Amino acid sequence: MSQFWPYLAIAVIIALFWLWERYSPEAVTRFEENVIAILLASITLVSFIQVIARYGFNTGWGGALEFTRILFAWLILFGMSYGVKIGSHLGVDAFIRVLPPGLFRIVAIFGALCAFLYAAMLLSATWIEFFGANSKGGAVDYWTRMFKLGIGLDDLRYPEWVQESLGVQERVQRWIAYLILPVGLALFGYRALQAMVQIWRGERELIIAGHEAEDLVAENKDVLKD
Repeated sequence: MSQFWPYLAIAVIIALFWLWERYSPEAVTRFEENVIAILLASITLVSFIQVIARYGFNTGWGGALEFTRILFAWLILFGMSYGVKIGSHLGVDAFIRVLPPGLFRIVAIFGALCAFLYAAMLLSATWIEFFGANSKGGAVDYWTRMFKLGIGLDDLRYPEWVQESLGVQERVQRWIAYLILPVGLALFGYRALQAMVQIWRGERELIIAGHEAEDLVAENKDVLKD
């Protein structure tokens, strides 16, 4: 039973996220946008301070590079589910656009299903053995091992006052930094499944949207004429 608790925890997180969005979708959107904004601002701020400290005062924070790299990973893994939600992932739809409406919807649903299966395989590839594949591991398995081992990161360390007051080890544990790996993939899978249902209901066309150029041309058609 102990090996299944990470999956149960992920299921609880997704269920709570679904309930929250069901009763307050605006709050969920603000939360997602704020998290992305905070991560991006933190990366920019730490990088800027590090440059000033390094070239202006010949000093700097030894863990800055690792910290910004982790923040960037969080930005990608958290942001990709938000990208599915708002339909901002780029994709090629030249072929399916010429299909009849019924077949177009089937292909669009299949695309969303592939995105969901992709997330499911990255979370845990063990279930693929049911189809005869020799595959094991995944994000949950990797994170669980890091959690059990308690290995610290290379350069990122807790401040001394945190170590003394809380009695934690010197280095920040890898499982804390890598927590976004299973959570981010689970959110991505949830958004892909949500998109599949929305396509089925006719509430959206595709899981992707690659028409930024067309939108810009449409918005500035008067400017282009001049």
